[in-house]
Amino acid sequence: MVGYPCAMAIAAVRPAAVDDVDEIVRIQATTWEAAYAELLPPAALEQLRTPQARQAWTTAVQAGPGFHVLVATEGEWTVGFCAAAPAQNPEDAAQRADEPADRPAIGPEHWAEIGALLVEPRWGRRGHGGRLLATAAQALRESGALYGLAWVPEADAASRRFYERAGWEADGAVRVLDTGDGTLREVRITGSLDLKLDE
Repeated sequence: MVGYPCAMAIAAVRPAAVDDVDEIVRIQATTWEAAYAELLPPAALEQLRTPQARQAWTTAVQAGPGFHVLVATEGEWTVGFCAAAPAQNPEDAAQRADEPADRPAIGPEHWAEIGALLVEPRWGRRGHGGRLLATAAQALRESGALYGLAWVPEADAASRRFYERAGWEADGAVRVLDTGDGTLREVRITGSLDLKLDE
């Protein structure tokens, strides 16, 4: 029998603590294994459950001001997480065509990156992803960022649709990652941190 309630309990988003790291590791591994089994080699997926992965997430949770690791909860369950931080100087950060003419040109300091945003598949379509993105966007705006970016596997149509619903879109930038057993193409999704998300 499935071990979570059928009726929706209270859903929330809060900053992650070190005690959340094991759940973050589990959710990332479970979600990637379900979504990316055909895109990534088994060895890469196995790395998500190692002590090194736990240490990396512990370091991220404790990174301090400007860095945000959030967890989504439903009742007593941890169902997803998001990691966000200042962006690594997108090369064309000042070239956005939708920037109002009366606003000074934006620079790299006005950009932030959603490094990870995952909801465990069994908790999907319950609004957790939108709440995580909205909470991260608010925290990033408070740090001075105006725009956000995320790198998404080109073949991950579900994640691309998620960001499109938030008003973000692919901007033409592509990067190719070496997976150790092939390559993975990712597209860059960008948009305003002033989100218009439906509840």
